[in-house]
Amino acid sequence: MKRVAILLSGGGSNMVKLVESMRGDHPAQPVLVLSNDSTAGGLDRAAELGVPTEVVDHRPFKGDREAFERALIAAIEPHAPDIICLAGFMRILTPLFINTYAGRMLNIHPSLLPKYRGLHTHKRALDAGETQAGCTVHEVTAELDDGPILGQAQVPIEEGDSPETLAARVLKQEHVLYPAVLERFAAGNREPIFLG
Repeated sequence: MKRVAILLSGGGSNMVKLVESMRGDHPAQPVLVLSNDSTAGGLDRAAELGVPTEVVDHRPFKGDREAFERALIAAIEPHAPDIICLAGFMRILTPLFINTYAGRMLNIHPSLLPKYRGLHTHKRALDAGETQAGCTVHEVTAELDDGPILGQAQVPIEEGDSPETLAARVLKQEHVLYPAVLERFAAGNREPIFLG
């Protein structure tokens, strides 16, 4: 049974779907939800689901990312996770953290990578006149929003879409894709999944 730690900064909707999926004969179990923000709604939702929570506030470490990451690792390690899932964790990670969990850290990104790495993905896709958007689950490497692709879900862009309407439709697919990829990854299968 693989042990999963989930890192988030906000409401935690992807975390909820991941935790809810890890039931029955699933090859993984949630052992920690950690946030860099003590007010993140995802912490309350994790507690309601019976998952231990931790907070490591990034603000006292302003200007020293590695010190923040050492504190993160110190909070994570007692839970002995096999897999780290980034689920809306809004901190750019340095090689210190990435190398500590190399080969066992997943991230979900709201675009069809390699397109639109970074922020404002939906607006950028609309501005570029794309006909398809979507989301990607990938292994985390030192390059931002790079790393081997483990799954993608496509969402058609509809006439009159705004970044908000597109984001809402993509999020629904994130909630399907991320649990599906995690289950396969926890079972040792890194073959990519393509939905839609």
